[in-house]
Amino acid sequence: MASFSPNPVFRLIRVLILLLFHLSYNIAADSASAHHRHRSHSLSLASNARLHRAYIALQAWKRVIYSDPRNFTSNWIGLNVCEYHGIYCTSAPHDPKVKVVAGIDLNFGDIAGFIPEEFGLLTDLALVHLNSNRFCGILPPTIANLTVLYELDISNNRFVGRFPSVVLSLPKLKFLDLRYNEFEGPTPPRLFEKQLDAIFINNNRFTSVLPAFKGRSSASVLVIANNKFGGALPPSISNFADSLEELVLINSSLTGCLPPEVGYLYKLRLLDVSNNNIVGPIPYSLAGLAHLETLNLADNMMTGNVHGGICVLPSLSNFTLSYNFFCEEDGICANLTSKGIVFDDRENCLPDKPHQRSKKECKPVIEHPVDWYEECYVHGGGHAPVPAVTPMFPPSMAPSTALLPPSMAPSTPVFPPSMAPSTA
Repeated sequence: MASFSPNPVFRLIRVLILLLFHLSYNIAADSASAHHRHRSHSLSLASNARLHRAYIALQAWKRVIYSDPRNFTSNWIGLNVCEYHGIYCTSAPHDPKVKVVAGIDLNFGDIAGFIPEEFGLLTDLALVHLNSNRFCGILPPTIANLTVLYELDISNNRFVGRFPSVVLSLPKLKFLDLRYNEFEGPTPPRLFEKQLDAIFINNNRFTSVLPAFKGRSSASVLVIANNKFGGALPPSISNFADSLEELVLINSSLTGCLPPEVGYLYKLRLLDVSNNNIVGPIPYSLAGLAHLETLNLADNMMTGNVHGGICVLPSLSNFTLSYNFFCEEDGICANLTSKGIVFDDRENCLPDKPHQRSKKECKPVIEHPVDWYEECYVHGGGHAPVPAVTPMFPPSMAPSTALLPPSMAPSTPVFPPSMAPSTA
């Protein structure tokens, strides 16, 4: 019997029909599977109201983002918010089975937009890092709902208005960075009473005088530079003695004398009061700052003697007093550079020293000395300076190992205890 050999055209048509059937089956199966996954995920979200609220908040935020040149938010699509770029999820502290949005880190995104009211739905946030963007407007009052927020960094943006007092209502907040914005007006006294680890409010438009610092503060870093405060540094700065390691007051329009109470800040490593209008002498109490590494008094109107107690501080590595009117310098200060200490005493009225002010500039200061005791500590309302050659500790206080505070906002999320992100 002759063997059967089908027509080649028929065979081709048969193969095409089989391929089309197989393809149709797979498409139907994938569609059913995707529908099942979507339904399953929707049910999952429905059972986790906190992630659902986060979805609503983040989608509302995305609608008011007008420029995202680096596409940070390009994948903010769909219900799975834990996959969004810059969004960090972890287990809820009191229920490990429940996932929550615990952190937002959009640092250096160059994103333009504002913060919507719905941001307050993100009630599980422990940290918010938004530095180096173009966010503008004011912080919404719903920020008060973020009751577990630990770090808030909105530096280097375009936020405006009065000091955002809503942040002072956050009970867990420890790190606050508002620098390089357009905030204006006075700073509320409550800012310096709140138990924060670090306060950065420099490079804004804050005005008025610095308020008295009431109560003990826990801040290790206080940076208020490049504002227009005016007035003198309050003697109550001594209320930071328990913790303060860095005090930066550059270009803040400060006047009056440097209060001797600065000498009570026995943990201080950095003191920079440059580019102000501070007058009077260097308080003797500064000779007690055994941990001080950097002292910058440049560009003020300070006078009197540069006493040796400062120059023999055991940790000193940089001492700048240029562009003042100091008239005398203890001999021990002349050899600082040979000890590897950066020392700059240019543009003063120091005899026999190079690069000093002209005699014409120095003559009024030398011939008509001011009784700074009377000027600073009687009429100025301060206390008389107390000479000190050993660390001046408030009662019942002794020095401890210096803690190294952050000098800038963290570039990666740092969660408080029990809020570390899941590695799953």
